[in-house]
Amino acid sequence: MRKPALWLSLCLSSLVVTVSLVTATTLNTSAIPNSAIAQTNPCASKNPCASKNPCASKQGNVGGPLAKQLQGKPVIVDVYASWCAACKNIAPTLSQLKQQYAGKVNFVVLDVTDKSTITKAEATAKGLGLSQFLAANKSQTGMLTIIDPATGNILAQHRNNPNKSAYTTVLDRALAKK
Repeated sequence: MRKPALWLSLCLSSLVVTVSLVTATTLNTSAIPNSAIAQTNPCASKNPCASKNPCASKQGNVGGPLAKQLQGKPVIVDVYASWCAACKNIAPTLSQLKQQYAGKVNFVVLDVTDKSTITKAEATAKGLGLSQFLAANKSQTGMLTIIDPATGNILAQHRNNPNKSAYTTVLDRALAKK
């Protein structure tokens, strides 16, 4: 099961439990601190289900700085599979980005098409400092992630987004800092 579906499932389950509790008893929620409500309902304080695409512009870290050969330039990581419709959808955008940012941005493709390509992708990821990233995102084909190689921070992450400006805005900002 993919992460967005899991979050939706958790939120819906939590909602059913919450509604069941409120229906079964008369509850004065004003007497309960918000922190207690948030602890019983993981979706109460921060609703991960509200976003159309939980991967979009996700902030985080890939586990630390990337390999020396990637330093000095923003990195775009493409989680790719030949059978992936989203990968085919974003291919023209990725091609345009490669032309526009040739020599300015590092492009890394992690091919997860089948067992043999996954093995190669895992070796590549290990050599580049992206092992944790690949392990966490192996099933997220059609995802482009922009990473600051010095810190390993994720600057933007989009899945099946062919909108070129979503990437150029982040890349231009990252390049302006250099």
